[in-house]
Amino acid sequence: MGSIGSQYERELRSVLAGEINGVRAVTRSCSEAERSLAMRVTNRPFLVVRAPGSGSEGTGDLLALRGDICFPIEVKSSKKPRLYLSGRTYDQLKSLKDMGERCGLLPLYAYRLKGVRGDSWRIMKVEVSGLSGKLRHLSRSIPSLPLTRNGKEFLDWEQGMPLHKFLSLICKSDSAVGSLEVNQSEMISSYIAS
Repeated sequence: MGSIGSQYERELRSVLAGEINGVRAVTRSCSEAERSLAMRVTNRPFLVVRAPGSGSEGTGDLLALRGDICFPIEVKSSKKPRLYLSGRTYDQLKSLKDMGERCGLLPLYAYRLKGVRGDSWRIMKVEVSGLSGKLRHLSRSIPSLPLTRNGKEFLDWEQGMPLHKFLSLICKSDSAVGSLEVNQSEMISSYIAS
């Protein structure tokens, strides 16, 4: 039998993988609008794998991969809206930051608040430098881990991005960009042919 932590990892993994039943289960007590935004992931799913040596050496618990983006994700859950990182959990954060900067990745925390109705997940980013392309653009929209008065990162559920908004953000259709590229290619081809 799996631990509580792995239960929530499986829950998030099924959502990011675009499994309809997983998205429905997580959004059961959400509004229709929230559910609709979350369902976008069913059209643009991720390959989601549990990281080897989960939670250590900067890998996070899950790796969400898709042709255009990849995120290492550390999964946390609590009955309290704030979770302070110390000892092993703070070392995990430092490793995530180091790995993100070395590899040009945007590490995320997925924080599930137990016993809450509606969207119980919140997403926060680990601040890293050197991001490029789509990850740099996405990074601007995802809230960072807040800081204590001493400047140390912690998790605050109320300051995170709700999962349905995160899914909507990362699953926006690229069709507008794709159709523009096709139109430009057609124009160039017709120009060359004439």
